Amino acid sequence: MDCQHIVNRIYDQIVQLEDRGAVASYIPELAKVDPKQFGVCLTTKDGKQHSSGDTQVLFSIQSVAKVLSLSLVLSKIGDDLWKRMDFEPSGSAFNSLVQLESENGIPRNPLINAGAIVVCDIICSLYENPKDELLEYLRFVSGIKDLTYSKDIALSEQQTGYRNYALVNFIKSFGNIKNDCETVIDLYFHLCSIEMTCEQLSYTFGFLSNQGKQLLTQKEIVTPNQAKRINAIMQTCGFYDEAGEFAFKVGLPGKSGVGGGIVAVLPNAYTIATWSPSLNKHGNSYRGMQFLEAFTTATQDTVF
Repeated sequence: MDCQHIVNRIYDQIVQLEDRGAVASYIPELAKVDPKQFGVCLTTKDGKQHSSGDTQVLFSIQSVAKVLSLSLVLSKIGDDLWKRMDFEPSGSAFNSLVQLESENGIPRNPLINAGAIVVCDIICSLYENPKDELLEYLRFVSGIKDLTYSKDIALSEQQTGYRNYALVNFIKSFGNIKNDCETVIDLYFHLCSIEMTCEQLSYTFGFLSNQGKQLLTQKEIVTPNQAKRINAIMQTCGFYDEAGEFAFKVGLPGKSGVGGGIVAVLPNAYTIATWSPSLNKHGNSYRGMQFLEAFTTATQDTVF
């Protein structure tokens, strides 16, 4: 398969279509991003990359980072994580409070906001300096030695993240947040502020196509069984209330973020990252979804 030719052909096809999405204006820093930017990078299991478009532009990966915080916690406490949350699809918006009321503060899965906030609470319990330790972990997984939090994006989220403040306090009322709410939500906002390029993001998630090991160094990030479980959770929960449609049309485990990034994985083969800031009504990149559907249709590479 000529990966570069297929990536270029489908990129050229999608970039000519009308972009019907809109940027995530409720986070002021994200509203400043040029919505016309569009990049795609595929990284094969042997570390080779095939790119097209704006693949070296830094962007806010937002909720895509939740997979990395999940990986950290799974690697540290294993299945004890599931005492604090479930691994079922929510069927609701990513920032919904509705199910927490009837389910006693237990989030449906670690990839919705409520679940990722509980994951951040666990990180706060594991480390004396959770922000520093989380950043070191992200640098280790990504191989980006100068990776850092975006102060502007974190501040922007702190100033407008009213629903996330509500979530952490609501979960705390059920006893499922063990640390100070301000400390936990601060870590969550910084997690979501991480910026990468398409090329960096595609490489970073390569461990999920390589049975839990970093592509180039072969260092273990998670066990093969944990990598399998993370991929399963991305398959069923990675796109909120559009997860079923993504599975139906694309057929790969993946995760989206409101910064316009999407990463998808074909285990034992490749990782592909797309970025286009304009989002559809579900909060997923409009062009990214279009590209990935066309790509797996052309290659017939899916997990099904």
